[in-house]
Amino acid sequence: MGGACNRPHFSIQSRNSRFRGDIFMSQNGVARAPDAQLLLATGCPHCPIVLEALSQLVKEGRIGGLQVTNVGVHPERAQALGVRSVPWMQIGPFVFEGLHTKAELQQWAERTGTAEGIAAYFEHLLAGGGLNKALDMIRGDGAHLRALLMLLENPDTDITVRIGIGAIMEAMQGTDTLKGIVDELGRLSQSGEARVRADACYYLSLAESEAARPFIEALVEDADKEVREIAGEAMENVDGQAARPSRTT
Repeated sequence: MGGACNRPHFSIQSRNSRFRGDIFMSQNGVARAPDAQLLLATGCPHCPIVLEALSQLVKEGRIGGLQVTNVGVHPERAQALGVRSVPWMQIGPFVFEGLHTKAELQQWAERTGTAEGIAAYFEHLLAGGGLNKALDMIRGDGAHLRALLMLLENPDTDITVRIGIGAIMEAMQGTDTLKGIVDELGRLSQSGEARVRADACYYLSLAESEAARPFIEALVEDADKEVREIAGEAMENVDGQAARPSRTT
């Protein structure tokens, strides 16, 4: 690794990490600040800046605790996490590399434990070419798939992110995870935005579930031509998929 410093980059929590980045609840049910960890190296010009920023957030109570490891002293820690460059940091479930400001890190600390935070993280991943990382995150916890619906529902979501959402949905075709959000997709299929209805209709067909049929049938005579065409094709797909066995994630 050689202590190389990276430009900002978003990633996901390593499966090999033993560090707990969870949000813990206090006795009165209020979410406590997330813990964080930082991997740095002697001679890295960006590491002291990130260390100072995270330390300030700990002092302010925005981060509950900070675990710092010098990979020059403990290279096994970097190897266990698959880290190849520093500074590398994890705040709650969010993992980053490279130089980040205190304001950026504070924002991510505040987003931990929220569906909006997971959605924002997926948006960063998909906008930055992190499709495989987003897929790994969803395969690790299928509940995260619902966060994509927040991005899907927003008509202003960037086309690059929408393409990434489509690729994830196609990768999840026929799985129990996708079947589990049929009702949510059905709600989106009734959106006032034709683009949202069209996307939701297509993803409903990918679920390969009879539960999706009523939502798709309702779009066959949609006011929008593109939605009608997608619904027609989706109905053919649902009819042809009815006898196929389910797949699991």
